[in-house]
Amino acid sequence: MPRTNANGVEIEYETFGDPTQVPLLLLSGGGAQMTFWQEPFCERLAARGFCVVRLDNRDVGLSTWFDAAGVPDVPAVREGRAQAPYLLDDMAQDTVDVIDALGATAAHVVGISLGGYIAQVMAINHPDRVLSIVSMASGVGGPDNIYGAPAGGWHDDDETPVEMTFEE
Repeated sequence: MPRTNANGVEIEYETFGDPTQVPLLLLSGGGAQMTFWQEPFCERLAARGFCVVRLDNRDVGLSTWFDAAGVPDVPAVREGRAQAPYLLDDMAQDTVDVIDALGATAAHVVGISLGGYIAQVMAINHPDRVLSIVSMASGVGGPDNIYGAPAGGWHDDDETPVEMTFEE
């Protein structure tokens, strides 16, 4: 399998389909290897005309591991008392490095869980490299609101969708 090396971090990836087609990147959740995206699924997407790319994020599978950093103390990092060994910005850059390794300028990006967060950061930090984004099982809020704000700015005193549906 190919890998890219940027800034001392190796990212392992695998492609399906015609490498001259537009890439469709599949980003897994925390701790999940690229094989989370099973081969038959990848092959079906490739048959639709994409160069499908699945990869192992940092600290997963065959990509670079940061064992010496240990397990981060998330509350301490949030409060500024500790430093994380890397951030979502770094993971988004890893994914851009894979796009570069493919010789592509941009890609469609699909992420689930942590992969969805990485996809969102890619779209913010590298909008010219992201053709479209699908973020599944990922929030949109900050660290104090991991699930994001309710859609449409609803408040507790507003009608709920169920109430609106069954109004007389």
